[in-house]
Amino acid sequence: MTDTEKALPDDIEAMTFEQALESLRTLVGTLERGEASLEDSIKAYERGSQLRAHCETKLKEASAKIEMISQDADGNIDTEPFQG
Repeated sequence: MTDTEKALPDDIEAMTFEQALESLRTLVGTLERGEASLEDSIKAYERGSQLRAHCETKLKEASAKIEMISQDADGNIDTEPFQG
């Protein structure tokens, strides 16, 4: 089982994209400043990986919901899935 296949902790699953991204930014800042012990840094890295995976999932879900609105030559409006 890979990291992305593992179930995420409930607290991360409950986060919005924005909450997860902010938590990830906070973790990265802590790691960059070297404010944590080695053990805490490893735990933070693992949690950061989970937060990143959650953010990616949320972005994929949002992308799947986006539709392009188009108008044909007769002025009829239609929607089609966005192919990004």
